[in-house]
Amino acid sequence: MRKLHSGLDAWRYVITSEHEERSVASYLPLILSAAGALGVFPFMVLRFMQAEWLAAIIDTIIVLGFISLGIYVCKTHKVRVASIAVSIFCIAGVISTVYLIGPHQVYWVYPAIMAVFYLVHPRIAIALVVFIVAVLFPRLYGSIDSHEMTTILITIVVMSSFAFAFSLIANRQRDQLVQLATKDPLTGAGNRRALDEKLNEVVNSFKRTGSTTSMLLLDLDHFKKVNDAHGHAVGDQILKRITEIVNLRIRVTDSLYRIGGEEFVVVLEGQALDRAGHLAEQLRTLVEANELVPDQSVTISLGVAQLGVDESATDWLNRADEALYRAKRAGRNATNLAG
Repeated sequence: MRKLHSGLDAWRYVITSEHEERSVASYLPLILSAAGALGVFPFMVLRFMQAEWLAAIIDTIIVLGFISLGIYVCKTHKVRVASIAVSIFCIAGVISTVYLIGPHQVYWVYPAIMAVFYLVHPRIAIALVVFIVAVLFPRLYGSIDSHEMTTILITIVVMSSFAFAFSLIANRQRDQLVQLATKDPLTGAGNRRALDEKLNEVVNSFKRTGSTTSMLLLDLDHFKKVNDAHGHAVGDQILKRITEIVNLRIRVTDSLYRIGGEEFVVVLEGQALDRAGHLAEQLRTLVEANELVPDQSVTISLGVAQLGVDESATDWLNRADEALYRAKRAGRNATNLAG
């Protein structure tokens, strides 16, 4: 079953770029925290002026809570944690004001529901809406007339339905955006952006845990000659077939990326250089054995590199590229291991 995401996840993916992902994404819960604080602040001031001390204290706690969450987002950039915290805080604020101040505070439930559906996964949001209705019902029952009670319940259901529908649409659009942004349209392999994200993830993981990872850099030999002789349509089919051959041989934990016209990268997590070199030879043999073009041999050359200590993603990729260059200088249809 396809995993559902929050509206925040979808919106964050729409507006982020490679250079702005951290800062822009972090501002989203911050904006909601600021809106919550500014929305409650006038009521806090008014209740202090009217000497409604209990209500004023509750509003003060809510305002300070939203401000604290905003500061937390700015300092830690932990967007998902902050999103859950804002959702819980919204619900707790509504419940506390209704029980301690009075049933007329129930109308704060509507912005709280919208915030919850925006910040957390749709199924979790539905569960939270059911929870808040179940908790508020005993306080509202008998305190307001049946007509108003029915109106509140119906409007909560209608608002939740629209918010849930928005979440489903946002998830569908997010999946399409992910496909466009991270997949090569011809072969279905990951693209250069996806590779950059993966390499940074692997390098960061290596710094934390020391986990071994190797890389295969794969390039088709004399591919231009194949295109010139048989046309670009045949060349496209060869690239698709190469992708199928590699995907059938690598593990589900490995990942394949197309980063150039006929150049691919395979990231092998948990694989040392010797095992990665063995896999590279298997792939080279498989490609050579497959008759990808009638009456013409199609071969590949490969460079293999294991991630080293204190090595950046760029340095790692460059070492694999140097190994690939040595394989091509050796006559192509060869594998070379980086030292």
